[in-house]
Amino acid sequence: MLHLLYLLAFSGLAAIAIGNLIRNMMVLGTESQRHNAAMPSRQGAVGGGQGSALGNMSSAASQRSMTLHPEMLDENGRPIREPLLVMKSMTVDDARDHLDALFQSSPENSSDSE
Repeated sequence: MLHLLYLLAFSGLAAIAIGNLIRNMMVLGTESQRHNAAMPSRQGAVGGGQGSALGNMSSAASQRSMTLHPEMLDENGRPIREPLLVMKSMTVDDARDHLDALFQSSPENSSDSE
């Protein structure tokens, strides 16, 4: 009897979790579509003329309405357009060499060798 109660309880929790997952995916989809619609189009900037000027004004207004994290802005308050983290791949031997060099240069290790 207790096994049946556990089975029903966890089945209910699983149904709630799956419903929450589907609801979150739908909200994420609508927010991404809204974000993509607010992004400026490249066609208006290339065309020149009255339509592109209106497109640039609306894109500037939409960019002002979007708030960015302070770390995504440069010293003048403009958004950064470059990658913030560039990682290079390294082999396991290179990583071990770097760790050994850090260990050898640590203050605790230099005092132990004296």
